[in-house]
Amino acid sequence: MAEEAQITGHTGLRRNLGFRDLVVYGLLFIAPMAPVGIFGTLDAKSHGAVALVYLVATVAMAFTAFSYAQMVRVAPLAGSVFTYARKGLGDGPGFIAGWMVMLDYMLIPAVAYLFAGIAMEALVPEVDRWVWTGLAVVITTLLNLWGVRAAALVGFAVLAMETVVLLVFLVSAIVVLVRDGAQRDWWSPLGGDAAFSLGAVFGAVSVAVLSYLGFDAIASFAEEVTEGGREARWMDGGGRRAGSAKVARAVLFCLALAGVLFVAQTYLVALLSPVSSQELALEPAKQGSAFYDAVDASVGGWLHDLVAASKAIGAAFAALAGQAAGGRLLFAMGRDHRLPHVLARTDGGVPRVALLVSATVTMIAAVWAARQDDGLDHLVSVVDIGALTAFVLLHASVVGWFAIRRMEGPPHWGRHVAAPLIGAGILIAVIIEAAASAQVVGVIWFGVGLVVLAVQGAAGRS
Repeated sequence: MAEEAQITGHTGLRRNLGFRDLVVYGLLFIAPMAPVGIFGTLDAKSHGAVALVYLVATVAMAFTAFSYAQMVRVAPLAGSVFTYARKGLGDGPGFIAGWMVMLDYMLIPAVAYLFAGIAMEALVPEVDRWVWTGLAVVITTLLNLWGVRAAALVGFAVLAMETVVLLVFLVSAIVVLVRDGAQRDWWSPLGGDAAFSLGAVFGAVSVAVLSYLGFDAIASFAEEVTEGGREARWMDGGGRRAGSAKVARAVLFCLALAGVLFVAQTYLVALLSPVSSQELALEPAKQGSAFYDAVDASVGGWLHDLVAASKAIGAAFAALAGQAAGGRLLFAMGRDHRLPHVLARTDGGVPRVALLVSATVTMIAAVWAARQDDGLDHLVSVVDIGALTAFVLLHASVVGWFAIRRMEGPPHWGRHVAAPLIGAGILIAVIIEAAASAQVVGVIWFGVGLVVLAVQGAAGRS
């Protein structure tokens, strides 16, 4: 605790976020209608069992969320999995965990900005998508530089708008299904509209986890959460810190709510889809617009445009949350001298240097991808591999801290061994089923991280 107080006092980060603010950041990053852009791809990959894909993905991510809840009370600091792996496994694995998740935190916002640019280009085709993409980066970066509280307040308004649009879609879809019936068998979103394949489902899960990446970013704001309140003692009976309890509750809540929303909307849109999963697999060009096409054909163009506009705004603010989390990861790694120490500077409680570096990297990746015909495919194929690898190290850190080092006394074998091992096993299976290009990028990035770690070690010994 003394070490944590010293670090927190040094950083100057302001504690002005409550539970609602954490949930807003988590849901913004995840985005309530995240499946819209990848529904067609998942439908084709899973042979039509797209709702089952999200059900499995929610369970898989639940183990990861539980490990986050375990470790955030151990180290309620900025840096998320970087900090937790350092605590449970040591400095070297901690750096690698931070290095791998950095790939996620830098590129996930780029994907979200590109989604916003694509959606805006569909509404205003006279302006090229890269212009909209760059404009979204600039606006959200200015909000982040303003401060975490201000960004959370604006984000709450955007999240409310997204939620209303999602509810309009859900109600409209149910009305159409009751009135006109379903285009596919009622059980097909759970069992498939072709031959069922467990391998196909797990292959699709490796893509679907992209929709959930973001709930973990909540932990990056641990040093900016207000203390006090009834949450103080809910986790471990010792009331280690009320702020860490709020973070843990927000992580679990966001994942559970996202899972319900994702399963519900993909189940309904699969029933409305006039195109089978086999047709989508044979004609990949139709996959990107499959969600919109199903809505347009069954409900009408007005809902198509409403969803597109909501997706454009929501994606930009999902990137805002991702950029903020990425900035705090860079900040924490800079503070611990794992990256240039200048990244640890704060100005009025805001890590502006780290945020600007995060925004610059994201801007370059997003605008480059927006100017390429296949830019989205390139980004989407690699963004989740870094996070999945870091999550495996997160599970290992739970075992390391509680079961091997026994820093909290005798471990609970269910919470501290069985659950993280199951979670790690699921993630490893998903990584194995990921696209070959994503695996190659992950191996290269991992290798570069090992080189950086070796150079730092040599410099420290000299």
